[in-house]
Amino acid sequence: MTNDQHLMRQAIALAKRGAGKTLPNPAVGCLIVKRGKILGAGWHRRAGGPHAEIVALRSLAKISSARGATAYITLEPCSTSGKTPPCTGALVEAGFARIVVGATDPNPKHRGRGLRLLRRAGLTVDAGILADECAELNPAFNHFMTTGLPWVIAKCGMSLDGRLTRPPGEGPWITSTASRRDAMKLRARVDAILVGAATVRADDPALTLRGRAHRATPQPWRVVWAPRRMPPKTARVFQDAARDHTILFRDKSLRSVLKKLAARGILNVLVEGGGHTLGKLFHAGLANEVVFYVAPLLTGGAVSAVAGRGFRSTKLVNVRYTKVGADLKITGQTKA
Repeated sequence: MTNDQHLMRQAIALAKRGAGKTLPNPAVGCLIVKRGKILGAGWHRRAGGPHAEIVALRSLAKISSARGATAYITLEPCSTSGKTPPCTGALVEAGFARIVVGATDPNPKHRGRGLRLLRRAGLTVDAGILADECAELNPAFNHFMTTGLPWVIAKCGMSLDGRLTRPPGEGPWITSTASRRDAMKLRARVDAILVGAATVRADDPALTLRGRAHRATPQPWRVVWAPRRMPPKTARVFQDAARDHTILFRDKSLRSVLKKLAARGILNVLVEGGGHTLGKLFHAGLANEVVFYVAPLLTGGAVSAVAGRGFRSTKLVNVRYTKVGADLKITGQTKA
């Protein structure tokens, strides 16, 4: 491993501290190094707040120490003004001699522009250091910038025979308490939770964060997709204290729903079912990530986890298997 890679890994570790807290902005880490010594460090902590480069500059004992130093940044510095000024200008003004960048900006309108501005200003720029690892920090942001759609996570808890339901009288739960607690962490990662109208009719879910997941995370939007039949107006998502955070769509396709959510600035969506909705999601090729909890139980229930005709096979990559309570958690990403 080269010294640049070693220092970029430290910048990646910094960026991970902001993961899930910065959307619609990316998670970014920055390290300031001079003569082999780390002088400053920072990461983007929240949307609307200072970017990683600015946080790192403010961490310096003296701003003048940045002159002639090297900055290691996990993502190409921003080159346009938004809620904050462009970081490229701040880097040039601080007098850096060299900028080492991991991933380039995925936005087609900005890709490479920041690098060009820095080079024109006379800075040495080396890009692509651990580019893949840096890009993996922001799958939702990257996907949104390149497709205009949110990153979609398909989630369900099912039996060994692929069912979402149990026989009448046996109770509603298939997976363990540990799995349901773990699933709350998923809800804390996303901007919105989507279910079909049939799930609202059958289960009347709250679709909220509960327990530890809620303490430092705002409630995600609750999205109900009703392409065929309307859910009852008495459902709790339309009546409880968070009812203003519920969106109902009568659209005929999930793609159109996702486009409208993206237009609202929603960059990642957790689809929790039911089986018909998940089937439509996979058939349309709209799922980017899968999180399935499989219980050691055979139910013969009436509702399949992924239902519908014309469903296409979906290959998963980066697959992981984790034991959660008595259940098996299977995660992966759909093959692009």
